[in-house]
Amino acid sequence: MKLRKVTAASAVVLALALSATACGGDKKDSGSGGSGGGGKIKIGIKFDQPGLGLQKPDGSYAGFDVDVATYVAKQLGYSPDKIEWVQTKSADRENALARGDVKFIAATYSINDERKQKVDFAGPYLLAHQDLLIKSDSTISKGTDLNGKKLCSVTGSTSAQNVQKTIAPDAQLKEVSSYSECIAALQSGAVDAVTTDDSILAGFAAQDKYKGQFKLAGLKLSNENYGIGVKKGDTETVNKINDALKKMVSDGSWQKAVDANFGPANYKSEPAPTIGNIVK
Repeated sequence: MKLRKVTAASAVVLALALSATACGGDKKDSGSGGSGGGGKIKIGIKFDQPGLGLQKPDGSYAGFDVDVATYVAKQLGYSPDKIEWVQTKSADRENALARGDVKFIAATYSINDERKQKVDFAGPYLLAHQDLLIKSDSTISKGTDLNGKKLCSVTGSTSAQNVQKTIAPDAQLKEVSSYSECIAALQSGAVDAVTTDDSILAGFAAQDKYKGQFKLAGLKLSNENYGIGVKKGDTETVNKINDALKKMVSDGSWQKAVDANFGPANYKSEPAPTIGNIVK
């Protein structure tokens, strides 16, 4: 009788141990992880920026940021099928990292002093510039040509304010809720130019429905260094991502991604930035 009680107790302990192990395994597979090992990784991107981060009708994702993030994830030990893409809008990027919603963010995330107080950055992996998108036959060639012209950007855009305040004070600013609206207005002739980062403009212009209709003015109205955002204090992940980005540049994958995503808009990218040199 005593022997049977001991055996029964042992069986209960074993069952509990197996249950705990199973729960732990599930948590590993669904978490954001950091070193592969069969789990998944959550990466923040934009879902609505052609050429950079776009969710396609079939549910897949495409763009330069997607290509960079996929390459980095592979170097960290995660194959493409182990990536869970998470939409991270501009206003929520710092919070998403702080909450641990994602492991890192690659979403036209310009490095600046204010953001560096809240997150750490790997990179930069692309140097973009504020520019103008104009029709292919437009004669606009410099910022001051916008005086008296209709300029489109999104509501509250610092790009539009920069043009209107310091470059072309007589530009007629039209503010809308999305760059897609600006592009449609440019196509119809309702505006003469659209302004934001050249990489974003090139992504829109490279879409099949717009090919050949637009061109970049080629103005460098600001410097925008795109970095990969990482939770504040996670130096280990920053170093690993920097190593991955260096490899991406050295093996030619970086240039291939630039050409594939921006080439159709005649986007003349800057050479790859010095990885690990976080600008001030």
